[in-house]
Amino acid sequence: MIFSIFERMKKTSLIIIAILLPLATFAQRGLNIGYIDMDYILENIPEYQEASSQLDNRVQDWKNEIDAKRREISEIQTQLENERALLTKELLEEREEDIQYLQEQLTEYQQKRFGPGGDFILQKKQLIKPIQDQVFTAVQEIADRRNFDFIFDRTSEIGMIYAKSNYDMSDQVLRIITRAANREQIETRKDRIELEQAENRTVAQDSVVQARAQASENAKTERELYIDQRRRERDSVRAAKKAAFEARREEILKERQARTDSIKAAREAAQQEKDTIN
Repeated sequence: MIFSIFERMKKTSLIIIAILLPLATFAQRGLNIGYIDMDYILENIPEYQEASSQLDNRVQDWKNEIDAKRREISEIQTQLENERALLTKELLEEREEDIQYLQEQLTEYQQKRFGPGGDFILQKKQLIKPIQDQVFTAVQEIADRRNFDFIFDRTSEIGMIYAKSNYDMSDQVLRIITRAANREQIETRKDRIELEQAENRTVAQDSVVQARAQASENAKTERELYIDQRRRERDSVRAAKKAAFEARREEILKERQARTDSIKAAREAAQQEKDTIN
């Protein structure tokens, strides 16, 4: 139990070290950080404002339709309550089923327009995406020109919208997690030696090893494909020879049968002639 806790703490520590080490470099030369205000940008783009206004009008139309359906259902419910005492059980159940159906239709319409995957969300995404693409392109251009390390959007839940690729430690963190998992699976001395060699490699060296392994795998696949192709060709030749042999055998059998039938017919004819003379 204690050993297991120690291993988990060790694994966590390694990950934290991998994340914090690059901060020393950041501190030495300083970071160049910027931010944008996406809401401010959108408010000052005429095309976005025009499209947003069109969407607002569409939303208002949808809301008006929903209110109209609600009023219709309410009127039907009021009428039913006024006539309830005069209706038979069958008619009452029929009216109530009609109201329930209309309510279900209203709920479906609301979900279609304003639900998580509804028209409002989809059209708003379609509206904002072209503008976002323009913003991201502009951010990339500014970051390259002014040598920014990070750029954030202070109004976005995402936060960071640009970061230099050399600060990406995803591969390093992944390597540490993978190494920690591999340590738990070590069974032989050979496995331990191979793991130690792998841990001593840098990310670049890992890339070279992986490239070689992939090349070896590709060569193996090509070899297997070549062998499979040769096998199919060989099987095809064998099948063709077998078919030719069977065809020739059938022809020979037919010829033999024809000669046998001819001899038999000649003997029968001679016997008939002999019988006639006698």
